[in-house]
Amino acid sequence: MRPAPIVTVARYLLLDRVTYLVLPWAWAAFGFVLDVVVLQLTPAGDTDKRWVGGLAAVFLVVLVLGVQSVARALPFALTLGISRRTYFLGASSLALALAASFGLVVAVGQSVERATGGWGMNMAYFRLPYLLDGTWYQSWLTATTTFLLLFVYGMWYGLIYRRAGLLGTAFFGAAQLGALALAAIVATWLHGWTDIGHYFTTVTAIGITGVLAAVVAVLLAGGLVTIRRLTV
Repeated sequence: MRPAPIVTVARYLLLDRVTYLVLPWAWAAFGFVLDVVVLQLTPAGDTDKRWVGGLAAVFLVVLVLGVQSVARALPFALTLGISRRTYFLGASSLALALAASFGLVVAVGQSVERATGGWGMNMAYFRLPYLLDGTWYQSWLTATTTFLLLFVYGMWYGLIYRRAGLLGTAFFGAAQLGALALAAIVATWLHGWTDIGHYFTTVTAIGITGVLAAVVAVLLAGGLVTIRRLTV
């Protein structure tokens, strides 16, 4: 029995297992060791949690994976007769599976982290304030959604690069930075930074996850439209 086309796309991408399965957690291990060294060399202070940022490397790697899944792997897939829609759905399905697995690793890491008193030094490596510091299932959902968002966002950048080249991609990025700058200016004019800060310090992790999931839905819809008339 032949596998479904979407499964075939996922298997095609996983031919590069090192990139998709090993590289993110190789960076995670490097960041963990680096954070341990830094904490050993710095005073502990009076807080019960010593927040570190090494886990961010995994999220950045996932973003890059999303870019290369289109910019690098798509052209050859199309020469094999795979349709653009099937490829996008297959890559998105793989992204969801990877995100769920990565999110589970984060949730398990948090459980071990709490059980060991932050690895014996109050280190919060798998935890982030307000975002990844709840129950295991809340952290799993939030981490999964965040990983998926970054992968799909990276895919969209890869699609823009394939359609518009480097210059078009630069304009695409600049437009987003411009929109963020405009939003910051409006928030400043309206004196809204206090309200924004209050929202992010009072909203639950599930609420934030819902917002992230809505962004993922928008990115998936936009990516599917972008890939339809893509020429490589």
